[in-house]
Amino acid sequence: MGWAMPPYWVYCSGKYYILRCGGVPARSFLYSISGGVVEIAMSSLRARKYAILSIGAALITIALKFTAYFLTGSVGLFSDAAESCVNLIAAVVALWALNFAAQPPDAEHTFGHSKAEYFSSGVEGALILVAAGTIALAAIDSEALPPRADRLAHPQPLQQLGLGLGLSLVATAVNGGVAVVLLRAGRRLRSIALRADAHHLLTDVWTSFGVVLGILLVKLTGWLVLDSIVALLVAVNIIWVGLNLIRETASGLLDTAIPTAEQQIIASILASYQETGIVFHALRTRTAGTRRFVSFHILVPGEWTILRGHDLCEEIELAIIKALPDTHVITHLEPLEDPKSWADEGLDR
Repeated sequence: MGWAMPPYWVYCSGKYYILRCGGVPARSFLYSISGGVVEIAMSSLRARKYAILSIGAALITIALKFTAYFLTGSVGLFSDAAESCVNLIAAVVALWALNFAAQPPDAEHTFGHSKAEYFSSGVEGALILVAAGTIALAAIDSEALPPRADRLAHPQPLQQLGLGLGLSLVATAVNGGVAVVLLRAGRRLRSIALRADAHHLLTDVWTSFGVVLGILLVKLTGWLVLDSIVALLVAVNIIWVGLNLIRETASGLLDTAIPTAEQQIIASILASYQETGIVFHALRTRTAGTRRFVSFHILVPGEWTILRGHDLCEEIELAIIKALPDTHVITHLEPLEDPKSWADEGLDR
């Protein structure tokens, strides 16, 4: 916006809001600038609360899983506990990213800070790869784990399996419940930071099941080497998840277009106007965290007044924003009859 905003403007969840008390000091309402619809702007705050929930769950699971490891001596359980440490770091980074992404646009970041969430998923992906390396090292030959031994060639006997497995399953249940909550919240709030954290926790759940399965196989077969083999398989799985998170982060930083389903929503809105002779071109979209950015040209008869053309642009922009909240729409009005209107579809124009 080109004007200085008074102190009564509030920024939240990717939008600016104006605070009006309406003569009732004890109650205040946030009115959305677009359409004057009354809205309680709390989505950013809710996202941060979910990140705090993830931090709490990580602390609980770390305590449970490391206790299980020290009781049993299982390198599989150690690998599971190590991944929970990554969960804790990732949750803290997610909280920071959500706080930073909620900041309003400024002179240096005129489109806002919503891309900050990609730092969270990128850091999480890198930490996952580090954790995978640590797990693989522990499975093969780790001096950090007592007793010192080549664990593939000289596997160690496991102790107190019943109690250790019980603690691991409790930690898995905590992770599973929190993962479902985060995944639903991430989809509802369109937060890549929460979705990345949820997918990581779900991977941790399946990893825990794999570790427990490995330990049960050791108990049933007596093949101690299965504990280390399962840990190596866990490391491979974690590497796959980490690489996928890094790929998704890179896609976001490269201004990937919005999903096809959302593009079809925009196309259906524009189609209703095309039936009246209006033409659209140079449609471009990109995603930045929770925000969508859409731009296109609108070609109308040259005889139209500026007011009529502007009203049409406003109508179309608001229709898209209503269908896809948290969308920033930029339109460019052009006369149908002017040849220059048909020569500016390229990105350089």
